[in-house]
Amino acid sequence: MKRAGVLLLAAAPVIATGMYFVMPTDSANAPAAAPPAATAQSAREDAKDRAEEERAEDDAVIAGLPAGLAAPAKKELAQQLVASAEHSTTDWRTTYGSIEDQDDGCGYTAGIIGFCTGTHDLLMLVEGYTEDHPDNGLASYLPALREVDGSDSHEGLDPGFPAAWEAEAKVPAFRAAQEAERDRVYFEPAVRLAKLDGLGTLGQFVYFDAMVFHGPDLDPDGFYGLRERTLKQAKTPAAGGSEKKYLNAFLDIRREAMLTRYPDQDTSRVDTAQRRFLEAGNLGLDTPLVWEMYGEHHRLP
Repeated sequence: MKRAGVLLLAAAPVIATGMYFVMPTDSANAPAAAPPAATAQSAREDAKDRAEEERAEDDAVIAGLPAGLAAPAKKELAQQLVASAEHSTTDWRTTYGSIEDQDDGCGYTAGIIGFCTGTHDLLMLVEGYTEDHPDNGLASYLPALREVDGSDSHEGLDPGFPAAWEAEAKVPAFRAAQEAERDRVYFEPAVRLAKLDGLGTLGQFVYFDAMVFHGPDLDPDGFYGLRERTLKQAKTPAAGGSEKKYLNAFLDIRREAMLTRYPDQDTSRVDTAQRRFLEAGNLGLDTPLVWEMYGEHHRLP
């Protein structure tokens, strides 16, 4: 997996603080002005309450929509499609122990979704797993993983980390941890936002695959940056736009971002997979699916 970076912390809300004017009337009876700290705390609490209300409203909208990519059969299909791009196979359950340095600046890329030592998601996975399983075979590498986070360095990881990952990947609990982290960081946020944007099952997969490759990042070439750039060119279906037009615009911008960062990048996952499904009008991502990835032919009946 080749990603620019991963921003895994929620963006803090921007709070506008008001100015208070005290009229020189009866100062003895006038209420005391709230201290700055209390005002800031109140503003943060108000922002939190608004965010919770908005999330509840979004939850209500999503609850009334079809399962889409979150339906078990479609979710399985999504993992097969991503695995064809990440691992050149549709049998994604064979990839828990996969680990290699792809010379893309992200350090080691490992596991079912391509967690990277350089993009924070692999570190978060191992930290969370170690909280529940302190004696696991990767725990001793946590200091080194923290040191190399954000870089392509192997310092403190070689020569034993790849073998330790492969060994731990045989443990059912670590396999379950990989799936849970994939869903928490990539799948669930992508599907949720796609549904709120009015996208069908194909559009939900387009978001998921972009989230995996580009990372849940706010910079211009991160997933959220790509979406913001697309919104300047096309309306989402939820805003009254054409679903096909919006997805074409998103794929155009995504492809450009891939080639800007990696000029020699193979863009099959856009050109001969997602774009092919879109041109066929398969907005429901219905099977059978036929696509090509890096010159290899794939078909799911």
